[in-house]
Amino acid sequence: MITVILMMIFLSVFSFILGVAPVDWENRPRLHLFGEEMIQAKRKKSPLTPVLSLTRKIALINKPFTIGHLGKRISRDLAMARVNLTPEEFFFIKEVTIIGTLALSYPYVEPDMLVFWVLIGIAFGYMLPEFWLKGKIKKVRNTIVKELPDSIDLLTLCVNAGLDFMLALKWVVEKSPPSVMISEFNTLMQEINLGKTRRDAIRDLATKYELPDLSTLARTLIQADKMGTSVAEALNILSEDMRLARFRRGEQLALKAPLKMLVPLLLFIFPVVGVLVAGPIFLDFIQNNPLQGLAQ
Repeated sequence: MITVILMMIFLSVFSFILGVAPVDWENRPRLHLFGEEMIQAKRKKSPLTPVLSLTRKIALINKPFTIGHLGKRISRDLAMARVNLTPEEFFFIKEVTIIGTLALSYPYVEPDMLVFWVLIGIAFGYMLPEFWLKGKIKKVRNTIVKELPDSIDLLTLCVNAGLDFMLALKWVVEKSPPSVMISEFNTLMQEINLGKTRRDAIRDLATKYELPDLSTLARTLIQADKMGTSVAEALNILSEDMRLARFRRGEQLALKAPLKMLVPLLLFIFPVVGVLVAGPIFLDFIQNNPLQGLAQ
């Protein structure tokens, strides 16, 4: 009964906001990201396109809830995770998760636990997409850390061959296979071509992911641009530093491996070894107990 009441309340609020909010919102122009043509082509061919289109229109009712700091934070996280969703659609996923959690767990709830069940269901359904998004962000950041030294090496090679920074960046974007770092370089190049200064574009790239390696790259390029020094020399030094940092990061992970292996070793391997070694001795002691003769 409580599930039916909650669903009726949700549908009532849903219908009210859908009647007040306009269906079509302003479509602002976006930068053309690397590989977006392929994504749009696959989306047009997908049989779920009408369902996805309807879902996007329904998700527009969450526009009033994603205004302000919450909407900016969700937009930033979605951009970092490289998820092609709007804040309204992501908020709609949270609502669907909450309803699904309550509906699936309702048969196992005692009558005196309804309030606690509703609170736990709302909290779990709201936080589950957040955990998924944080995992995507962590995966993307790790990928950037791995790909950045190779990308800087390609930039350094092109600049040392006689190209300036923008031509080297264009060559790396066009000739490299699709990846996260190449996509970010493509976005950086388009922002500069659209009128943003090189310093601001590089600074925004470093601020977007908040990674020390990207901050070092941005600081080096901005300083070379301010001081008028050679970009090739700065990239050569930066490439060596990135390789050294990558080597030290690998050493750090290797040193952590014995500590991580200690937990399964204590929980799973030592008990088995103890059973195999001490088991026969214990059984022989029970069958042929030498203390029985001393007691007699």
